[in-house]
Amino acid sequence: VCTDEGLMKMKNGKVFSTGNHPIEMLVPMMHMRDAGFKFEFATDSGKKVHLEMWAYPTEDEAVKLFHDEVSAKMDNPKKIDSIVSLSDYAGIFIPGGHGAMINLPENASLGNLLHEAHDKGIPTVTLCHGPAALLSTTCCADGNSSKSSFPYKGYKIMCFTDKTDALTPKLGYLPGIMPWKCQSTLEGEGITVLNKGESGAINVDRELITGDSPKAAQNLG
Repeated sequence: VCTDEGLMKMKNGKVFSTGNHPIEMLVPMMHMRDAGFKFEFATDSGKKVHLEMWAYPTEDEAVKLFHDEVSAKMDNPKKIDSIVSLSDYAGIFIPGGHGAMINLPENASLGNLLHEAHDKGIPTVTLCHGPAALLSTTCCADGNSSKSSFPYKGYKIMCFTDKTDALTPKLGYLPGIMPWKCQSTLEGEGITVLNKGESGAINVDRELITGDSPKAAQNLG
């Protein structure tokens, strides 16, 4: 499940060029491919997957080759709300990148799928800012109020920290302060974020498998 949005408006009105981080997406997927899995892509609108191309590992031939293998599917994803059940799927992977914070947290159809994954114990894998998409479970798409309760209350995860997001504008990485805080919003729903910084750490809590940053891409895979 990927973002199809590439522009994030910061609190100061400036716009950050974002999307899904290519290392966070492609490196874990390469490990999944080697384990025998195949992929379908889905986005909010059905528009193509948006990558943070400024972060693309242009000298990594293995990543480039794999990107070529899946690029046609990335350009023609399903629309999330067209997937009505996970009965044909082995798991859900939500890559990071700040783009995961733009429209996925408000996608009620994604929320329904994550509720199903939680209820059935279907592996749900995400990293960096990808855990923001877990907030979609608080949206209610079909009038069933039980599907708007946060199912990950009490879970422990890894996530890109608000502390680092607050630092990066000073380093010139972000053009301003984030429009909202991923870590503290998740914590407000009852999740515990284990990491205090980004070291490549991962965590497995029941069906939820998480990593803290691009550094975690290999470990997560």
